[in-house]
Amino acid sequence: MTDAHIPADFRLQAYTYPLPEEQIAQHPADRRGASRLFVVDRTTGRNTCSRFADLADWLPTGALLVANNSKVLPARLYGTRPSGGRVEFLLLTPLPFVTEQAAAEQAVPAQNMPDKAPHAHGWHSAPAEGLLRMSKRVKPGEQVTFGPNLRLVVTAPGEFGRCAVRLFWRGDLKALFLAQGHLPLPPYIKRPAGNPGSPDTPDTPDSAEDRERYQTVYAREERLGSVAAPTAGLHFTDAQRADLARQGFGWAEVTLYVGYGTFSPVRSADIRQHVMHREYMEISPETALAIRTAKAEGRPVVTVGTTSTRVLEGAFAQTGTIGPFSGWTDIFIYPGFTFKVTDHVITNFHLPESSLLMMVSALAGRERMLQAYAEAIGSGFRVFSYGDSMLIL
Repeated sequence: MTDAHIPADFRLQAYTYPLPEEQIAQHPADRRGASRLFVVDRTTGRNTCSRFADLADWLPTGALLVANNSKVLPARLYGTRPSGGRVEFLLLTPLPFVTEQAAAEQAVPAQNMPDKAPHAHGWHSAPAEGLLRMSKRVKPGEQVTFGPNLRLVVTAPGEFGRCAVRLFWRGDLKALFLAQGHLPLPPYIKRPAGNPGSPDTPDTPDSAEDRERYQTVYAREERLGSVAAPTAGLHFTDAQRADLARQGFGWAEVTLYVGYGTFSPVRSADIRQHVMHREYMEISPETALAIRTAKAEGRPVVTVGTTSTRVLEGAFAQTGTIGPFSGWTDIFIYPGFTFKVTDHVITNFHLPESSLLMMVSALAGRERMLQAYAEAIGSGFRVFSYGDSMLIL
């Protein structure tokens, strides 16, 4: 089937739109909560430019908001090969799974340890997945050092830089990443590097501002491990959440460890052939009960972001019910999908030809969504992770 014969809703090229580069937000708004809000009303067909601070004026009475409480790990490390060549590594496996695997293994075979580590005390080891970027082709057995207490060995190179590795560390792995790691800001955030000759200078440097603003105010420390922020939640302040509660809006939380695949382009001309990345998610008994209660009382469920949407719809697709869940999802939501739990979505503006644009198109309709994007961009809305927000009613 040629591209021209693929139905428009399934054709990759049908998810493009004109985007002035200057409207790609390179920094967050001056203060949290100061973003604009573009309201898309599917019932009336009307779009409205508003402020995120006025979100309560647009939410249906008694709505239950469901947000992703995962926290972004500074998962990007800069190290060296034995030859001295510089290497960039991005951990893709959620950190809790790495530490759990290390604990489960108990002991590490000496032949797997790098350098003199087999004879040293206090080393831990676990398999993981990550993205490696270096000047030469990645080979099995390649070693990378990130300082005296953290190293890796490549076990199986993959496509597009993705590799299976074995991590080795002394001390607390979380503390090592917090001390040495950089936030993996999205590739469309482009800032000048401070010192191109330094192995510790990333191409897209994160800052102290990013350390605060590329996290939601409700991100939980025990849910540290995402490699991208659930960006629709970045707009909320503690004060606004308290105000929403006073006005009778419910709040519940789920966990999805956001993977870097959220930035991966869809490469199939027919989007139905695209294979989604897997992500780990959890729904607590308390959240499941809150959602069931809202549904029974006729109160709408509003997901905060595409990650929360994937959790609710992904769990329902696997179980056929709204209940506690822990496991992996690779759900791909595109036009033709029937939402079983989600009624409305708070989201940001997404990249052309991205799976996230396809998801919101499944909710509002592709043509309707592209028309809304055109109107919002024409009104000067900033887009992507640090950009403005959208409410789809």
